[in-house]
Amino acid sequence: MGKQLMAKTKNQHAVKAKTVDPKRGTAVPEKLSPLADPKVKKKKRNKFYADELRSLHIELVKLQEWIKHEGRKVVVLFEGRDAAGKGGVIKRIVEPLNPRTCRVVALGTPTERQKTEWYFQRYCAMLPAAGELVLFDRSWYNRAGVERVMGFCSDAEYWEFLRSCPEFERMLVRSGITIVKYWFSVSDEEQERRFRSRVEDPTKRWKLSPMDMEARNRWQEYSRAKDDMLVHTDIEQARWYVVNSDNKKRAHLNCISHFLRLLPYKDVTPKKMKLSPRKPEKREGYARPPLETQNFVPEIF
Repeated sequence: MGKQLMAKTKNQHAVKAKTVDPKRGTAVPEKLSPLADPKVKKKKRNKFYADELRSLHIELVKLQEWIKHEGRKVVVLFEGRDAAGKGGVIKRIVEPLNPRTCRVVALGTPTERQKTEWYFQRYCAMLPAAGELVLFDRSWYNRAGVERVMGFCSDAEYWEFLRSCPEFERMLVRSGITIVKYWFSVSDEEQERRFRSRVEDPTKRWKLSPMDMEARNRWQEYSRAKDDMLVHTDIEQARWYVVNSDNKKRAHLNCISHFLRLLPYKDVTPKKMKLSPRKPEKREGYARPPLETQNFVPEIF
């Protein structure tokens, strides 16, 4: 099975290098937006970003209401190298949303028991119910990336993943789950700059781990693993979309706007409520307890 998949890798790499599908966002000419134009002042770029993000947030709220109203089940996977910007765009997506029906999944290292389970088992427990949106900050594709490169899985386990993953995702889609997959692509120069920023900033050092530092030295191995992963798992029912993420703000807007275009949502948000004057309450002898009986947070600011 491994030899067959390896042959498929070589053949499909050759084909995909020659073909471009504009409907999948890979051949759209890049426009010089204010965020990309060095002639535009920083203040104007920041305002443009804030205004666009605000508009996208309004649409995200509409999308969430539609998902809830229609009983849809939506999964979005965010993959990419360390410091590629996955967490940043997830943060911008969830910011305006209701946490009751939108959640982020970021699973840690599997336990000893989980290592003996069917590989996809612990991810199945995180899948959405009707009306929910679930964002995976890394996902079952760990096996095709970090586990493959760092030797955390055997060759047999790796090739079995590439064989079974498309079928697993087709099964989820048949059950009514929408799957969207994003790969955040960052250059080695930009990744290095972000790593150094994390080293120097004490509020960001938690983002770095010994594993990240080791992966930093295996750029080409990760590149090959990523290429093979995209070849074998880019299926019609659950496409991969690559986000150029060297510019964080552009990546945020491009990814969110693309995600919104993928789903046929309608505006089913509740109508604006009229806030009528508060009705006077009957006085029934209530008196607030003495302030000295309560513990207050010191007002030092």
